[in-house]
Amino acid sequence: MMACLCRVLQQRSGFGALLRERDAVFGLAGLAVRYHSTQTAPHIPGMDYQDAVCTLNTLQTNASALEQVRRGRSHPQLQLQAMRGFLERAGLTVEQLDHLNIIHVTGTKGKGSTCAFTEQILRTYGFRTGFYSSPHLVQVRERIRINGQPISKDLFTKYFWQVYGRLDETKEAHGGTMPAYFRFLTILAFHVFLQEKVDLAVVEVGIGGAYDCTNIIRRPWVCGISSLGIDHTQILGDTIEKIAWQKGGIFKPGVPAFTVQQPEDAMAVLRDRAREIKCPLWVCPDLDKYPTDSGPLRLGLAGQHQRSNASLALQLSHTWLQRRCGPDKRSPLPDPENHCVSQAASFKPSSVMVKGLADAEWAGRTQTVRHGALTYFLDGAHTRRSMQACIQWFRETATQHERNASGAVVRVLLFNTTGERDSAAMLKLLVPFHFDFAVFCPNITEAAASCNAGQIEGP
Repeated sequence: MMACLCRVLQQRSGFGALLRERDAVFGLAGLAVRYHSTQTAPHIPGMDYQDAVCTLNTLQTNASALEQVRRGRSHPQLQLQAMRGFLERAGLTVEQLDHLNIIHVTGTKGKGSTCAFTEQILRTYGFRTGFYSSPHLVQVRERIRINGQPISKDLFTKYFWQVYGRLDETKEAHGGTMPAYFRFLTILAFHVFLQEKVDLAVVEVGIGGAYDCTNIIRRPWVCGISSLGIDHTQILGDTIEKIAWQKGGIFKPGVPAFTVQQPEDAMAVLRDRAREIKCPLWVCPDLDKYPTDSGPLRLGLAGQHQRSNASLALQLSHTWLQRRCGPDKRSPLPDPENHCVSQAASFKPSSVMVKGLADAEWAGRTQTVRHGALTYFLDGAHTRRSMQACIQWFRETATQHERNASGAVVRVLLFNTTGERDSAAMLKLLVPFHFDFAVFCPNITEAAASCNAGQIEGP
């Protein structure tokens, strides 16, 4: 019966049609239910997690959403205006987001890992954390986390219908429009964090920064920019300067911001953006500059490239703690002289910070998984530079693993890429590893009736 209902939901649009189908299937025609606001969530029999995911997947596909962004590049500010409209239709305001004590992070490479380090540090301090990221690996619930864990199916279902119901009720007055997949999930994440009363929210930008839908955030407590490179060129531009301009769009007046060491041309753009927006900007020190009593800092995420992400996370969490727990809460930190980029001061990480860095986990990023005689080396590298970092990690890790192996070793490459990325260039970097077999996975999502995993593309 549920599989039948899911198939119907995929063919129909509109919350009213969904309710009518539910009534017919479950005999609930006499039950009068309307969503008047996102503050209440009456239980609707039959509306379970799979129904929510099926309905989510009826929203515009990721590919279509990106094409819309490309077509609208001449007026990208309209994207944020539309996002504010959807937010208000869902019963939320940008003023409410000010109370989420947000840490906003962008970058080309490492922004997810930086967020994971930061969230783990602050959670280790005992704060109740929210974490919004993309894409997910298996379940869409992975994108919205409370205290490091994907929200439960029950919570996802409850909050999904609150937000979806309100948007569907108001769509006829707004040209029948509903937010695309990523926009909807961003609104849902904000709603979940507000309802669950998190102490802070770590929010990862989807694509770019200036016109990303997460940038409706007005007053983050601190911002971060991880390593920059060339990616999403059809949306962000085809030079490092254009991309840096987009990433610097998350800067806010008077809000402290930190970045890692960037290419000279990119750093110049970030400096100009910071001066224009009147945002104090610092460059993080190398990780070995932080003094400790117990030797080098140990990281829960493997790879040399994680060191700059860990330094950025230390600065973000340290600054957030200063503003949250210091004597002058939310008081601005001293600006770098003349709003120029300054070197951030190193400091001695607390024992909690040390533990947070060591305990951080981020599935699918330089991750090693053992399953019987098989060992999987998983990473999501999708640019030349990130592939080079992945290769360095794999060379060190796999060599050690093979050295300890008791028998013959066979190397198998599983490779997949999407969209505009240069597959040939990335594969060329892998040639020296002399894989025994290679498996190339097409981008075809299995049409499962359960709709269990949700759309797997992102952001």
